[in-house]
This record gives sequence, C-alpha cells and structure tokens, in this order.
Amino acid sequence: MALRIVIDVRRIGDFGVGTYIRNLLQGLAGLDRENRYVLVALRPDEPELSGLPPNFQTAVCGRSDTDWVNQFAFYFFLKRLAPDLVHLPLNVVPLLMPCPYVVTIHDMSSLLFSQRWQMRRNFRLFQFRRGLLRAERVIAVSLATRRDVESLLGIPAQRIRQIYDAPDPRFLRNGGAGEPGAPSPGSERILERYQVTYPFVLYAGAVRPQKNIPRLIEAFAVLRGDLENHPVYKDLRLIIIGDEISKYPSVRQAVIKTRVEEVVRFLGFVPVETLRVFFEAASAFVFPSLYEGFGLPPLEALACGTPVVTSSVSSLPEVVGDAAMLVNPENVFDIARGIREVLLDENLRAELIRKGHLQARRFSWAQTARQVLEIYREVAQARR
Repeated sequence: MALRIVIDVRRIGDFGVGTYIRNLLQGLAGLDRENRYVLVALRPDEPELSGLPPNFQTAVCGRSDTDWVNQFAFYFFLKRLAPDLVHLPLNVVPLLMPCPYVVTIHDMSSLLFSQRWQMRRNFRLFQFRRGLLRAERVIAVSLATRRDVESLLGIPAQRIRQIYDAPDPRFLRNGGAGEPGAPSPGSERILERYQVTYPFVLYAGAVRPQKNIPRLIEAFAVLRGDLENHPVYKDLRLIIIGDEISKYPSVRQAVIKTRVEEVVRFLGFVPVETLRVFFEAASAFVFPSLYEGFGLPPLEALACGTPVVTSSVSSLPEVVGDAAMLVNPENVFDIARGIREVLLDENLRAELIRKGHLQARRFSWAQTARQVLEIYREVAQARR
C-alpha cells in the first residue's frame, strides 16, 4: 500500500541543511515511484523542486518554522494534508505535532554553543529533547552525532538510526565519474572577476563561534611569517567564504590583532558553481571546527581534489578518514603546522588528493535516500 509522506522543505535554500533536503529529494525521486510525497514549501514556484516526478507535489506554507505561531499552526496545516508519515529534516519540532514523524539531527551546536540567556536556552533544550522523544525515529548524520543524541538528550538507542550525508553531486567531477585534474570550465573567468591572482588557502562554511575562525586567522598569521621568503607562497592569502560575518566581531578583531588585513579576504555567500571553482583553485582547504555533526565542506573539498586540513575532533575524523591532515583545533601552532606541511610536502599533497578522491566517493545520496526510505517503511509497518 502506497504511503503519503510529507517532508518539510522550507529550509531548502539554506546552507548545509539545504544540501541535505535537495539531494535527499533527488535520491528519493530516483528510487521511489510508488509512495506519494507532499513537499511543504514557502512558495509555489520554488526552483529547487522543479523536475521531480509526478508522485511529488508541493503544498505551500507561507510561515517560517522560526515563527512562534508555527508551534501550533503547523499541526493543523499538516492534519489537512492527511499524512501517513511526516519527515522533519532538521530538529525544529513544533510543540504541537501529529504522529508519526521522523526527525533528522544534523548536529547539537544550537545547544552546545548557545549564546541565548539561560531561560531561553532551557526552553530550547526542553523543546529539542521533547521533539526527539516523541519522534518514531531519529536520523543522526554521523556516529558522533548519534552518540551526542544518546548521551546528552537520553534518547533511546533503538529509536536512533545513523545515516551519513554525502557531498553535493555538483562538487564531483563529471557527476562522480572523473578524476581530479583539469579545472572546471570558466574557472579562469570567475577567478578574474574576484581578482584572485595569488595562491590562497580557503575556508568555506557557516561563520559561527564553533567554527573557530579567529584561531584560523591567527594560524594563518603564523604561517605567513614562516613563508615570507618562499618562492611560491610568499604572497599566500586566506579567503573566507561564509555569510553573517558581521554578526561575529571576533573574526574581524582577529584580523586586526594579527595585522593581516591586507591578505585576508571575506567574500560572503557565493553560488555553488563559484564555490566549486574556489575549492579547485585553493592550495589547501582549512576547516579547524571545534564541533561538527557531519562536516560537508571538507568532504566537498576532497571531492574537488583539494588537500584538506581539518580538526581531529567530533565527527570530522569519521568523515575524512585518512584522506586529510588532522590538527588540534585549539592549538594555533598545530593548525599552522598542518597547513604548512600540506603546502610544502609534494608527496603528502599527492597522497591526500588521491585518498580524498576515493574518500568522497564512499558517500552517496542514492545510498542515503535508500536508507531513509527503509525508515519510512519501517515506521509505517510498525504503525499498522
């Protein structure tokens, strides 16, 4: 019997979770023509939903999931859709919610690195835990996240399923069939537009306290001093791609404090095609995050054939395996050391690029979608 599955896709345009939603839908569309999918979107003409097969339809909910009215109004919206199952692709579970539903947990950063005052933080913790306890299944995107959900929130282990994310296929060479090597078409024109004519190390991702960007800037300042007479890297720059930089003054303060204003560039948000060019052109991708639920940017850099320097904590070693240089994210000099070795050791660079290509292909959205579909069927069977 076909199921009527409702998926909340209102965050499809977001960084990170948007990648999850877009590619999960494409994976499900390629696998499942039997069940009916209703996609809850903010607008009827959402471009990311075009081209899906006939068993996918859109239901417009003009209210954001951050609107306090959503805590109650979303229940009645969903009831009108008469779902057999609802999938919330991130842990924003309204207080009033029809059952059964499945939740995907991407990380616990909103609790572990909360800057809210205590009462709001306590309410957020209450809502976070309550939403997961009432879910039929909780999908954790890594083993590290699964452990956090169990240990910090006390969610029963039998209700949790671990299913990995995967790189956006747009970062894979020739749709995943090619080897790293030649740059993407039009890459020279894109780099010229941004006036990038020098070697650079790259950070791309969200700009939040746990991303550890001030220490990255301090490490880069140390590295610049070490390489000031190097024939290739004496003009090395740091490029940071990420939005909401203005919300975190500590990032700008680190640039001023270390006197690297002339060699650190903030580009803000860029389209995926442009980001791929920057991944490919970077001498190294550096991601010294203090905490990740999965860690898509390092995996996407590996897919682009770029050597990666990342943290030895949280989910990151699990995701990059032995295909990246791991460093202590709390030690500025160890971050600098890792970058320096990746830049200067040609044998190490070649080995990381080779391993990175293989590591990125261990993860697949088709495989992710297949496992999620199994959960849908498992939940439906248990409810009958």
